[in-house]
Amino acid sequence: MKLQYLHTLSVVIAKGSLTAGAQEVNLSTSAVSLQMRQLEEYFRQPLFDRSGRSIRPTEFARALAATAERAMGEIEAMRDSRSLSPAGRVRLGITESVEATLFPRAYATLRRRTPQIELQVRRGHTASLLQSIKAGELDIALLVRPTGGITRQLAWSELWRQPFVLVVPRDAQVSTAKAALRAYPWIRISRQLITGRLAARYVDALIPHCPALVDLENIDCAVALVAEGVGVAVLPKLRPELLDAYPVREIALGSSAPTRQLMLVKRRADEDNRRVLLVEAAFEEAVSAFRA
Repeated sequence: MKLQYLHTLSVVIAKGSLTAGAQEVNLSTSAVSLQMRQLEEYFRQPLFDRSGRSIRPTEFARALAATAERAMGEIEAMRDSRSLSPAGRVRLGITESVEATLFPRAYATLRRRTPQIELQVRRGHTASLLQSIKAGELDIALLVRPTGGITRQLAWSELWRQPFVLVVPRDAQVSTAKAALRAYPWIRISRQLITGRLAARYVDALIPHCPALVDLENIDCAVALVAEGVGVAVLPKLRPELLDAYPVREIALGSSAPTRQLMLVKRRADEDNRRVLLVEAAFEEAVSAFRA
């Protein structure tokens, strides 16, 4: 049984005949008649008295049409209510790099447009954030795509692809990554992080068994060490504030450069959650601003 058939029933009753009702809903009379018989089969009782020259709706048909009209009216009102600003809590998980780059702009956008949404923010690494999503402890997370692939049990969408670069002191007299890594110590991002594993894979392919001076988990700290002339680092392309704040420059890694994918992930049950969708949209706008 289709809801459309109930709408047709209401029109037929309002117009007084199958033919007039059919013209109103832009169907043939035979098609409307078939819909009415299917409704009768579904409800197991007649909807029209066909004993005379014209059909007349039964009391049950009138009650059914009135009920359907009320229900459809309430459904339409619920659809219209989507334009209202939703309120409530969204539990957001972010990595440290997202916290320093995208989060401030996205949060400001969200506060400006939908102040009724309350964000509860948890910072962590990709593995822990994924576990929290699966356990229902977070509603949405921004994390680096795992190198081992993604599970289809969750809903994933790519937010930003960030190519890696080599960060060197601004006055370094080198122009290629290989030359820089031979002239300066390598400041390595920890292999415990996906970002670190991607960078290490590139360096190992370029200079096998290249020794690392130090292992860090914080990209900003790595940039600060490069600025002090301590070494060089393979990092995701820096945000403008870091390039302005520190005397460093970037060397492009060419076609062999690794790429870090920032992903939005949530449970499939939350794909239509309006609060979650608004948080997602705020981060998408933040990415667009960085790309501009």
